[in-house]
Amino acid sequence: MHQKNDFWIFLILTIILIPAQITAQELAFVPEAKPINHIVAVVNEDVITRHELDEAIKTAISRMQQQGMQIPDQHILEEQVLESVITKRIQIQHAQEVGLSVAEPELDETINRIALDNQLTLPEFHTVLENDGISYNKFREEIREEMIIARLKEREVKHQVNVTEGEVDNFLQTQEASAVGDDEYRLAHIMILVPENMTADQIQQRAERAEMALTRLREGVEFSQIVSEFSDAADAKNGGIIEWRPISQMGPAFAQILEVLQPGDITSIVQSPNGFHIFKLLGRRAQETPTVIIDQTHARHILIKINELTSENDGKLKILALKDRLDRGESFEEVAKLYSEDASASSGGDLGWLSPGDTVPDFERVMNALLPGEISDPVRSQFGWHLIQVMERRTQDISLDRRRQSARQAIRTRKADVVIQDWLQQLRDQAYIEYRLDQEL
Repeated sequence: MHQKNDFWIFLILTIILIPAQITAQELAFVPEAKPINHIVAVVNEDVITRHELDEAIKTAISRMQQQGMQIPDQHILEEQVLESVITKRIQIQHAQEVGLSVAEPELDETINRIALDNQLTLPEFHTVLENDGISYNKFREEIREEMIIARLKEREVKHQVNVTEGEVDNFLQTQEASAVGDDEYRLAHIMILVPENMTADQIQQRAERAEMALTRLREGVEFSQIVSEFSDAADAKNGGIIEWRPISQMGPAFAQILEVLQPGDITSIVQSPNGFHIFKLLGRRAQETPTVIIDQTHARHILIKINELTSENDGKLKILALKDRLDRGESFEEVAKLYSEDASASSGGDLGWLSPGDTVPDFERVMNALLPGEISDPVRSQFGWHLIQVMERRTQDISLDRRRQSARQAIRTRKADVVIQDWLQQLRDQAYIEYRLDQEL
């Protein structure tokens, strides 16, 4: 009986001790534990992970180093970048809700253009990205998101911003009478945002925050560092830089303050409907308004779109059939009215007088090679298949048109800045945002 008990005791000890011995022997070979990918924020039904935040922080630091900016404390940088990621995520979610997307051919064209702008072929561009430690697929998705956000903002501006001819006339008259002129300014700025729904006490707190930022600037702290620590503007992670912009786009109140500055000067606190601002003048230059003489083309076209209903092959067959009819003498105007899928169909495909850059490159290149009266072979663009006919050409002085266009853009930009800032704040107010940075182990 004792022997039987001894056997079970031995068996139990063997089961307990052998794994312990193995663990001790193999401990040196256990791989280092990887940190858990925590959730650092919840945005509506989506999450932002620690890995995503770290990647965004790495990108922000790289950008700051390239621009020679001082990198803020880790805690401040982390909070700023997280806010930026949250704002971007909210916009992407909203774009999905309203059905905005970017088609693959459009994305390909944009990336090809980026490569060409850097004087690189697409394979060379891939190599450059890899050498910088950037995944091409990740870069591609980032460009897609940037395109979607740009379209989303443009959609909002288009719905809310309108510039009348009367506003353009008044703008030009004011500009001529103003001593400010229309010099271009390069600025850095700090914005302490004051949303519409804030109480008087909350507004006072924001004002005190702006005063604190100005005090530190006067103590000699670098402007870029104060931008990183205090600014609520979307461009805070880029040092708050506003690239060269005519002063007329800043609005009359800001223009009067900025015109007396010398490069390096910093303004006092400027209040606007959006909040409190502090500006630093980085540079100032005269904006030239030379005479502009260009060649213009009066053209018309027929468009067959490629979409869910019309395949690439079907679209090409349709446009070839229409080309055959035109070659046999049918009226371009009548064929366009009957078959073109462009808004210009009702006017026989007439596009009016076109200036360089008014159409996409593929269209413009073929159009420029045509003689008056000549009809092109089928032309493929991002919109579909075209047939183009040049009706006539002329040389035109568009100096006045350009001045009015510049004025219209200045007014639109000024209005759009306010609209976009309000819209982003509304999106954030409507979103469910839960911060979990403090819950990390």
